[in-house]
Amino acid sequence: MSNDLSINFDIAILIPCYNEAITISEVVRGFKESLPSAQVYVYDNNSSDSTALRAMLSGAKVVRESHQGKGNVVRRMFSDIDADIYLIADGDGTYSTADAPQLVNNLITERADMVVGVRRYKKNYIDRKGHLLGNLFFNKLYRIMFRDEFTDIFSGYRAFSRRFVKSFPAISSGFEIETEMSVYSSLLKIPVVEIELDYGSRPEGSSSKLSTFTDGIKILSMFILLLKETRPFMFFGLISIVLMLISLCLMNDVLIDYNYKGFVSHNLTFWVSLIAAVSAYTTLMMGLVLHSIARLRLEQLRMQYMTFSAINVSQKIRKGLLVNVA
Repeated sequence: MSNDLSINFDIAILIPCYNEAITISEVVRGFKESLPSAQVYVYDNNSSDSTALRAMLSGAKVVRESHQGKGNVVRRMFSDIDADIYLIADGDGTYSTADAPQLVNNLITERADMVVGVRRYKKNYIDRKGHLLGNLFFNKLYRIMFRDEFTDIFSGYRAFSRRFVKSFPAISSGFEIETEMSVYSSLLKIPVVEIELDYGSRPEGSSSKLSTFTDGIKILSMFILLLKETRPFMFFGLISIVLMLISLCLMNDVLIDYNYKGFVSHNLTFWVSLIAAVSAYTTLMMGLVLHSIARLRLEQLRMQYMTFSAINVSQKIRKGLLVNVA
């Protein structure tokens, strides 16, 4: 009897691609071997090479998405495709297609809504060290900002339930999409499983689309935006503290001047200090109001999430669809 719990679920394998002609054929064939019952979809994002043709010849359904950016592609994928289980991976060959059943089976057995393949870098990993340092920095920052113990928020190898996919807002346009997925699951306390998987270098002739500095700035901007939208009291509270410190420093100079001279000679400093204090108070009140609004929005997201049913393994068992649930 097979240990693959996935064979009677409707599984969609989603591969967003931009100029991956060197690797896409092998990736598609690998997934078709690992999960024979799944349908492989390749969404071509304005590739200038033969990515789309090679994917089609390898047996994938190919769709073109003209809006540039991985986030735009993922949004389109999640909107277009109906399935019980979704698996998303990059088309660059850095993730092992042989690990796909492990991701899917963990989603089923753990009753999770997202399984993240935490990247375990091979000894011969030769890509830029800037990426590794950036990953460490942003993962640490994420744990501080969103109070969740994610190990790899940038992993592009994930499995999802239908409930996750159809309730996920997907507002990002670029490589920040994985961060948004992680934040969404943290906010809604969605059941998530992390498993370590091997991650290798790109094959010779294939180059990364990521820019360490440019995409790092975009991701940091996304962090700030998501913090403002999801934790406004923290965001505006920090701004309020900075403004109040500025006000106190300036007012200290004014008070020293007054003690020595008996009058305030630095009128501009006094007014700037006063404006900073008022701004600090206003900003703090703004954070309180937006905190209430964010809480209401979170409740609405949770209700939307709950409108979709979880993966029902028991029902599959009763129908005799699963060959083995051990």
